[in-house]
Amino acid sequence: MRVADIMQTAVRTVTSDTPVSEVVVSLADAQVTGLPVVDARARVVGVVSSTDLIAAQAETRSAAERDLLLDNTPVRDIMTPKPLVIESTAEVREAARHMLYAEVRRLFVEDDGALVGVISHTDIVRAVATGKIT
Repeated sequence: MRVADIMQTAVRTVTSDTPVSEVVVSLADAQVTGLPVVDARARVVGVVSSTDLIAAQAETRSAAERDLLLDNTPVRDIMTPKPLVIESTAEVREAARHMLYAEVRRLFVEDDGALVGVISHTDIVRAVATGKIT
């Protein structure tokens, strides 16, 4: 089975200039724990996760610093650069191995360098549970 067979194609993205406050809203609205950060050509340049947000919040020492973080900090300052990506034609087992060894919960899917989807642990478990993967 190929990644394209089970990946999610409706992927919400942010840019490196997106304020952290908007990222918080986007994560909550999409009910996901991470979003790809893309450039003008839809290439993935980073990932911002709930873990990144928690780490950034933990470094603040006051309410004023937290407000500055939320309102005046672009996502590029807290994102993880160069996230793992995989091609849509790759085997799901390969995606699972990448996630396992890199200890990540999702891989962004690219074709010809452009974002086309995301595959997560949940997608793989769902495919196993429904008999798509045996």
